[in-house]
Amino acid sequence: MSNLAYFEKLLDGVEVKWTALGRLAENLDSMRKPITSGLRESGTIPYYGASGIVDYVKDYIFDGDFLLVSEDGANLIARNTPIAFSISGKTWVNNHAHVLKFNTYVERRFVDIYLNSIDLTPYISGAAQPKLNQKNLNSILIPIPCPDNPKKSLAIQAEIVRILDAFTAMTAELTAELTAELNMRKKQYNYYRDQLLSFEEGEVEWKTLGDISDFTYGYAAKAQESGDARFVRITDINTNGKLSPAGHMYVDISEENERYLLKKDDLLMARTGATFGKTMIFDEDYPAIYAGFLIKLSLDPNIVNPKYYWHFAQSDLFWDQANKLVSGGGQPQFNANALKQVKLPVPYPSDTAKSLAEQARIVLILDKFDAIASSLTEGLPREIELRQKQYEYYRDLLLSFPKSDEAA
Repeated sequence: MSNLAYFEKLLDGVEVKWTALGRLAENLDSMRKPITSGLRESGTIPYYGASGIVDYVKDYIFDGDFLLVSEDGANLIARNTPIAFSISGKTWVNNHAHVLKFNTYVERRFVDIYLNSIDLTPYISGAAQPKLNQKNLNSILIPIPCPDNPKKSLAIQAEIVRILDAFTAMTAELTAELTAELNMRKKQYNYYRDQLLSFEEGEVEWKTLGDISDFTYGYAAKAQESGDARFVRITDINTNGKLSPAGHMYVDISEENERYLLKKDDLLMARTGATFGKTMIFDEDYPAIYAGFLIKLSLDPNIVNPKYYWHFAQSDLFWDQANKLVSGGGQPQFNANALKQVKLPVPYPSDTAKSLAEQARIVLILDKFDAIASSLTEGLPREIELRQKQYEYYRDLLLSFPKSDEAA
């Protein structure tokens, strides 16, 4: 039987009563109280606020099965952000989350899932600080199947919860598998990169970048929402040393900035802040200009393959040097003078053709490993998004009870 047919059979002919949440649950807000961060004693009991667990403390207020619902905060209006949390056991709750205790014929996880699926905008007051007050919370209508048959009602609610929790578990399992595969591939890449950049004595010369490269600071300008060229900024280099595909900003090309236009395989390095030393290679086919907190490395093409350097710049061989050369303390600075001192292993330095051929061979191998890791890195969020949409589809299908006039 298909999923769709099963769902239709599960809900076929089911009577539903849309009931105000305040009639289904006892509100225990009067029992909650905040503990200022300075007075909290560290422990193992979860301390809940509007967005979930915010700390762990020694004492508790509640002990049992409850549903917490955000009273205020940005998650009330954010998409795909939970506002309801089913909890069990000992807990402490501050005054930013409502506390509900349900009657026996209502499955709290069912209500949890339903509240996290609907648009709460009609129930929220306040703009700068969105708030879901107790009166509005109590007025939210919840679909209760088979209201005159509590046993059957609970069975249907529990089955809906089981099905949707199974989707969530499958997504978590797949995410864990893909993450483990990604980590393994990254380790594999790192291992082979370090092996391939380790040469026998006499086969390599460590050349300083100051001897084989020129350095150019980027163009200082304000980024625009539109323009002739992408404006590549320090924040556009991601953790993998790649140009981020999202968050494009632009600049207009002019006589003043034409010399900052990037060409294929140009190398850029972040020179300041937490991302200092991070290096990317420009691999795009659109016009782009690089910004002021970046340095372009123009390596001698007769000595170094730019992709060979890019792989080197991701390795410990580079970072061990960079971390010793950086200055600035709280705001690290890695300027051209420091970069000039970095040493790069150049294989077979006395034979240009052999050296570049060996670099190309190393690049070919490492590019394959990097491509696999990059594919997994890009595919992971896409797969998670696909699974989330699948979950939302079935959730909406399972919660599509006929609306009464009052609930419409």
